[in-house]
Amino acid sequence: MDKDVRSAEPGVCPRCGMKLVAGIPDAREFRVLLERHPGSLILRVQDPDSGKPVRDFEIMHEKLYHLFVVSQDLGFFQHIHPEAQPDGSFTVPLQFPHPGMYRILSDFYPKGATPQLIANTVIIPGTGFPLAVANPVPDVAPKKSENLDVELVTEPAKPIAGFKTLMFFRLKPNDGIEPYIGAMGHMLAASADLIDMVHGHPIYVTEPPTGDYKQLQFNMIFPREGMYRIWVQFQRKGVVNTVAFNVPVGKLQ
Repeated sequence: MDKDVRSAEPGVCPRCGMKLVAGIPDAREFRVLLERHPGSLILRVQDPDSGKPVRDFEIMHEKLYHLFVVSQDLGFFQHIHPEAQPDGSFTVPLQFPHPGMYRILSDFYPKGATPQLIANTVIIPGTGFPLAVANPVPDVAPKKSENLDVELVTEPAKPIAGFKTLMFFRLKPNDGIEPYIGAMGHMLAASADLIDMVHGHPIYVTEPPTGDYKQLQFNMIFPREGMYRIWVQFQRKGVVNTVAFNVPVGKLQ
């Protein structure tokens, strides 16, 4: 699941808890076929070599399939989990809120292969939402969600494309914060044009000496300069909190 985690001995990933596998095969990109029905989406995974349906998957973060849905205006975001069907497909209830372009990011792990992040595009016809790249303004101010306040601090303060950025999310109040779907947090970073989409999890979870907040560190390498919408999800006392930040990323001068 987390490709940068390596070990000289058998064990489990310290981030997601998955069993470490020896001799990872060469990466192959699988195909995802989408069928849109009123109020739902059907997804079928195909082997890239044989074209046959894939039926066997590894569990990642307590689920066989993670799905992220983002609208072209960046105003609609969902992290949902399709359910496996007897014919090997996956189905999920999904109601697109308005016409326009949507990016669908599939996150799954076929047995005997490597973890996959596959993007698809869905166009919902209608008036009022012409195809256009979003133009969000920078927004890194602290956010208040259902029962959690989230502050973002980056190092460096002005991220540079192609270089590692440490992203520290500080959560208050520091009680009742618990894992959500097998991880202490989930992050989706998407470029404003929705070409680049990255799903990540915390590298470290720490607390300051005062203990008044919990800090979760994500490591990120932004592939290009521009504006990125960052959605993060944390669970506190059984409630999932989702907040978003707009992070400007520059280039090396």
